[in-house]
This record gives sequence, C-alpha cells and structure tokens, in this order.
Amino acid sequence: MNLKVIVHQAEEGGYWAEVPAIPGCASQGETYDELLSNIHEAIEGCLAVDLTDLELSGTDRIVEIAV
Repeated sequence: MNLKVIVHQAEEGGYWAEVPAIPGCASQGETYDELLSNIHEAIEGCLAVDLTDLELSGTDRIVEIAV
C-alpha cells in the first residue's frame, strides 16, 4: 500500500507531515529523516485495530485485503 503524505516545513524549524487519506494522522520531526520515521510509525498506529473488542455474530468474518 502506498499513501500520499504532505510534508510541511515548520515555522519554528523542523518538519511536520499529514496523511490526507487517514484523518488525524500526522507527525513531526526535527530532521527530514526523523519525520519520515515518525510518520511511518504514526501511520502504523492509525491503521492498527484491536479486534478483541469487536462483537461478531456467527456469520461474520474478518478478512485482510492488500491494497
């Protein structure tokens, strides 16, 4: 899966980034490399879903789809 990330230069120095496809997913870093690492971690966190709290009926299925 590839996601588009918008990288901004922060006024106070460093960078910040947002992921338009995932509302609320953003991060920052002092350097560009730090930002890339942080936004990757933020994306993983935003997409992580805890399935233990879901209530499923006997006919429901959980599937994984590669995009």
